[in-house]
Amino acid sequence: MANEARPCPCDIGDRMEYGGLGQEVQIEHFKAYLVKPPEASDKAIIVIQDIFGWELPNTRYMADMLAANGYLAICPDFFLGKEPWNSSRDWSSFTEWREDKKPTNIDKEVNLLLRFLKEQYGVKRIGVVGFCWGGIATHYLAFRNPEVKAGVSFYGIIKLDEDRYDLKSPTLFIFGENDHLIPLDQVSALEANLKEKCTVDYQVKIFPGQDHGFAHRKREDISPTDEPKILEARADMINWLNKYI
Repeated sequence: MANEARPCPCDIGDRMEYGGLGQEVQIEHFKAYLVKPPEASDKAIIVIQDIFGWELPNTRYMADMLAANGYLAICPDFFLGKEPWNSSRDWSSFTEWREDKKPTNIDKEVNLLLRFLKEQYGVKRIGVVGFCWGGIATHYLAFRNPEVKAGVSFYGIIKLDEDRYDLKSPTLFIFGENDHLIPLDQVSALEANLKEKCTVDYQVKIFPGQDHGFAHRKREDISPTDEPKILEARADMINWLNKYI
């Protein structure tokens, strides 16, 4: 996603060569990638895509990781069949591209998804994990939807003019220190507002030396400096969800 003060798309980073362990399902008017845990569970995680869409192998890898840790993981196509962003496109068209893809315009699909998970899989407790565009959506759902029991928002843009700090569910916010799309002063403002208005547990964590997308769009074997930070962020995600779901 992009800095709201100067909208522009982010770089895709390392695209994984990964096939995924789950299956695609149809839920009313949209599709979703669903992966089941090794043993049946009544706990589910909604995994929310970044601007590169629900089919990005990197995001499906994260969904599979959550399933391996005991959660039913589902990654819906919140773009509803519309074309995701492509790095080869002219960045000047980004604002127009995202006009009909707002991360805060997903309530209808989330409600259908919750019903599907309850009716088809007996899910009783639900969490949300989102990346970039999905990080904004995660923040939004943690603020708006009381059925969400916990959230982990990875480098979601902070719109300081929107008062979404009285969260309904415990939320972990993860950022990279060198994220050129999300200035650290915005992260500090987020933390200050949460401290003033949030009554549930939250954590804002900044990873030194990391940039936008580091936890799911950077290969951990590229740099011995980056690898422990990537793995730590993923472990933090699992630990947060285990604690509250």
